Amino acid sequence: MSKFYRKEPLVLLLGDAFFFLVALWLSLALRSLEVPSQDFFLEHLLPFSLLFVAWVIVFYIGGLYEKHTVILKSKLPQTLATTQITNSVVAVIFFYFVPFFSIAPKTLLFIYLFVSFALILFWRTYGYFVIGRRRPHNVILIGSGEEMKELLNEVNNNPIYNLNVVSLVDLNRADEHGFWDEIVSRVYSEDVSIIAIDLAHENIEPVLPHLYNLIFSKVSFVDMHKIYEDIFDRVPLSLLRYNWFLENISTTPHAAYDALKRLMDITVSFILFIGSLAFYPFIYLAIKLNDGGPLFISQDRIGENNRLIKILKFRTMTGNDEGKYGSDGTSSLRITKVGSYLRKFRIDELPQLWSVLKGDLSLIGPRPELPSLIKHYSQEIPYYNVRHLIKPGLSGWAQIYHAEHPHHKVAMFETKKKLSYDLYYIKNRSYLLDLKIALRTIKILLSIAGR
Repeated sequence: MSKFYRKEPLVLLLGDAFFFLVALWLSLALRSLEVPSQDFFLEHLLPFSLLFVAWVIVFYIGGLYEKHTVILKSKLPQTLATTQITNSVVAVIFFYFVPFFSIAPKTLLFIYLFVSFALILFWRTYGYFVIGRRRPHNVILIGSGEEMKELLNEVNNNPIYNLNVVSLVDLNRADEHGFWDEIVSRVYSEDVSIIAIDLAHENIEPVLPHLYNLIFSKVSFVDMHKIYEDIFDRVPLSLLRYNWFLENISTTPHAAYDALKRLMDITVSFILFIGSLAFYPFIYLAIKLNDGGPLFISQDRIGENNRLIKILKFRTMTGNDEGKYGSDGTSSLRITKVGSYLRKFRIDELPQLWSVLKGDLSLIGPRPELPSLIKHYSQEIPYYNVRHLIKPGLSGWAQIYHAEHPHHKVAMFETKKKLSYDLYYIKNRSYLLDLKIALRTIKILLSIAGR
């Protein structure tokens, strides 16, 4: 299987850095209307290099190093324009409010913003594909479930993967007479070089002898679970068996990681909690003027190892539903006018910083659910309680990638999808993954994304 798409963020980063430098050279030439000397270029290179680092962080927060970003050409100009506006503010602060460098390039900076935008847009739209374009590998998918169809649609409609799925094979048909001989013959007729297969499927054993000889025909075999996770950043629930959890989910403490994460939780939550106290009087006044009700609500949630914890939130509804929903799966309470703004700006969750300081929550982790909801989900969704093996968090992998995650209602389908993201985080949690979630959360907060 081609691994080019796995290197996509690095290739994009190197390309961005190269065109940032080219844009600086062109901007200097346009500014002075002559070829810039080496000394003149180097004089500007150091301050602009530091600026490049800040801009790369803005690009990352803006989602420009996520998988699939180069594919969304229709959205790319708008996304780049938005990040470039942010970069302009960063540049002004950098050059005019930090008296460190002797240059204050008003005209140069104006020219540079336009030149760099044009070059990066060209690179992201056309140049990247010239580098990544290769003859696609023909692939056969062998397994079952809706995830196979998702893989087919994603891979065949996305040229970055250099893959072309020529056939889907349902393992539930493995016992049909002559069926596997037909598949093997297709491997040769379609020049198939990769077979992605669900090795954990219950019907896999009779299939393996048919596929064994293909090893000598230079056919590569790839675990379908790994392909799915690499592409979608979530775990394929319908492909999971008990052996997957035994192999991938561990309760063994990660001493260094856990200690550093707790230190970051305490440091960041303390700073944010102290800073947020200045807003409490205004929030109290707004809620009291709205309906005269209490400022806070307290709710039970399920924490690490199924332990019951209590969290505080600013009240956003006419009461505290405590997870008691009607036959339609929704709450009978309504959101107040002030509450809608508190939710929109995510201000209602500020008191939960106290839970982070206490150690009931972390800044990063699966969101804690109400006990009444968990009772429903545990009965209907296999492996649901695995998400309680680690400490829940204020923000998590599902919150930044699952756009339709359920809120204040019972939603089985969306909760299953949310669980697939939570399992991905539990399996792959690390410093870098937590940092990625934190940076992407910043984007959500700045864009005032609704829930």
